[in-house]
Amino acid sequence: MIIDCDTCTARATACADCVVTFLTIPVRASAPAPVLADTGPGTAAGAVELDAAEQHAIGVLAASGLVPPLRLVRAV
Repeated sequence: MIIDCDTCTARATACADCVVTFLTIPVRASAPAPVLADTGPGTAAGAVELDAAEQHAIGVLAASGLVPPLRLVRAV
């Protein structure tokens, strides 16, 4: 799964309650930068790629109420 906030159609309305925002906001001055995907031509520079295990982990955390769910809505 590649998450590219620049292409999310819910960007203006759902960012505040999205796990991507939650996981990528700096919580302290020395917070490390997020790891960005480099999946080849046509992929946005700010896209984040999650493998199946990471997707499952985020789903479990969201279902438990520990983090907000992924609010990514792709254009059709």
